[in-house]
Amino acid sequence: MINSFKRGAAAYANVAVETGVASADPHQLIVLLYDGALSAIARAIRAIGEGQIAVKGESISKAIQIVEEGLKASLDESVGGELAQQLGSLYEYMARQLLFASVRNDVAALKEVARLLEDLKGAWESIGVQARPAGAAGRIAA
Repeated sequence: MINSFKRGAAAYANVAVETGVASADPHQLIVLLYDGALSAIARAIRAIGEGQIAVKGESISKAIQIVEEGLKASLDESVGGELAQQLGSLYEYMARQLLFASVRNDVAALKEVARLLEDLKGAWESIGVQARPAGAAGRIAA
């Protein structure tokens, strides 16, 4: 019974994520990437505490993939210029820290990357509120 509940909850979560992605604008997609990376890091921290090495590895790999193939890949230096370059360097640093954390089971390194991602997510969300057209107040989901 517990397994069927877990499968049902996982299916619900997948549908919710897919629905969110399908209806998201480019700005919201970046927020979803931040959320996904933060969630993966939180799972990795729990897994380290519980001695679940495979879960830790999968979670950190997912976080690295989101940072490199999602966040970093979405940068456009021709438009973002120096800011995009600096963010690219920061994302590279995060990926290295995540790899280091995986090899050493370093919760402090995971928490550092999570703090950086939280800061960037907060800044990105505040930009979204300012950039939203009038009358679209209800469109960005938290």
